[in-house]
This record gives sequence, C-alpha cells and structure tokens, in this order.
Amino acid sequence: MCDSLKSDYQLCEELGRGRFGIVYRCYSPDTGDSFACKSIHKSSLSEDPTDRQCLDKEPKILQLLSGCPNILQLYKIYEDDDYLHMVTDLCDGEDLYDRVSLGTPFTEPEASAVLKELMIAISCCHQLGIAHRDIKPDNILFDTAGRLKLADFGSAEWFGVSEEGLMTGVVGTPYYVAPEVLMGREYNEKVDVWSAGVILYIMLSGVPPFYGEGPAETFEAVLRGNLRFPSRIFRSISPEAKDLLRKMICRDASRRLSADQVLRHPWIISGGDTRSVSDQT
Repeated sequence: MCDSLKSDYQLCEELGRGRFGIVYRCYSPDTGDSFACKSIHKSSLSEDPTDRQCLDKEPKILQLLSGCPNILQLYKIYEDDDYLHMVTDLCDGEDLYDRVSLGTPFTEPEASAVLKELMIAISCCHQLGIAHRDIKPDNILFDTAGRLKLADFGSAEWFGVSEEGLMTGVVGTPYYVAPEVLMGREYNEKVDVWSAGVILYIMLSGVPPFYGEGPAETFEAVLRGNLRFPSRIFRSISPEAKDLLRKMICRDASRRLSADQVLRHPWIISGGDTRSVSDQT
C-alpha cells in the first residue's frame, strides 16, 4: 500500500471486487469525508497489452470528465511499483443492476428520471469525444445522495468530435451491446445510446429486449434486432415511451438518436408523465 495513500486516507471495509481490483471504503481523517478507493495490483493484469491500456486509460478519462455531475468523480491517484489506487466518489448503495434484477418494472416517471441522468452522463462523454462502450446496469451506481454515477471506463475509447469519429473492436456485454459492434464494423458513439435504450426497455418491462440461452444466442438476437413490445408486458406503457425506445434501439445507427436528442425527447422532458406529453401535443 502506498505510504502517501495511507497518510491521506484511512482504508476501511471491502465494498466489492472487479476484474482488476478491490474497492474499499475509505475516509479522510482531516475532513471526515468518506470515499471509495479502487486498488489494482499490477500483478493481476494479464500479459494482454489491452489490460495495461485499460489501466492507463481509465484514470485519464475520469480526469477529463471531472465536473460532470453524473459521472464517477476521481479525486486522487496514487501509484507505486505494485499498485494503482484511485480515490473516487463513494457509491455504497444499490447499483442499477440490483434494482433491475428484481424483475419489477419501474414506473414511467421512475424510468425517465434514471434515463435522464444516464443520458446527461453519456452526453458529457460524447461532447468530449469519449465513448463509454460498456453501458450496462452494473456500471450505473448511485452515491449517498441518490445521484446516478456512470462508472467503469476501462472499455472507453476516444473517438474525436472533429473527425469521422469511428471506432473498432468488439467490446461490451451481452444484452446491451449494439449490433454494429458485433458485426465487426467501424462504429460511432451511438453504440452507447443503443445500450441505454436496452436499459430503458428493461426498466419498463422487467425483461431484456434480446436474449438467448447463452451469449451466442443472445448475440444472434441482438444482430436480428427485432424489437417487440409484447402486449401483456407493454399494455400500460405509453406510446411516447415506445417511440423513444424505437428511436434508441434502432439497428440503423444513422437514424438512431444521439444522446442530446434523447434528452430533448418529449417523454424525457415531461419526466415520463404521459399526461404532460398529451397536453403538449
């Protein structure tokens, strides 16, 4: 453990483990404020150079995104020969995965509130030329005040806002990955909008729009992209919510909404209050 880290923060109990590291609760003896500390032992990285790239990339991206209210804030970085430590916002409550895994649908106002904060985070990323590329409920946390925080930028990539902004590489998670990623083609930042649309579908229905017995079957379903709204599940869901879903989970990325366009959609502006949408029309 870095001596400078130990002099600045007191590490407490373990909060969780990820692919590369362990997350601890910590606090500053000087201020009494609580934080999270993600500690990554460099020996846990494989020989694959992409592992090291992820380790180098995430803190740089979090520093660049500092100030966006819905992105996990990075406060300090400590590094020595053996470890990398990142001190961030403390998000020790349920993440979105915990909430959606219950299978209980959200109300439209509840889903709209979560999606709005998520799209603000994604919009911040895209405006700075960053695509997250692994938007999923596990990476959507909530701080002690209940504010949404988008986390885990290990798969993120810079795409540049002034050029064509195309990326390559198959990254992401079954259920949430966009079809153009699976096709092995070049793609743009709208892969994040597809993933957020899948999350919205799950919040409203309790089930994913594309699934199979395993990853291979799920990927096949994603590639088909046959978006359906079963009447027994979506009977009470408003036409406005379905309209937004169709425009986010759209196989043609050129017709898919951007993050900013999602934020301007009437269903988001109304807070999921369909009566308000009707009044506007």
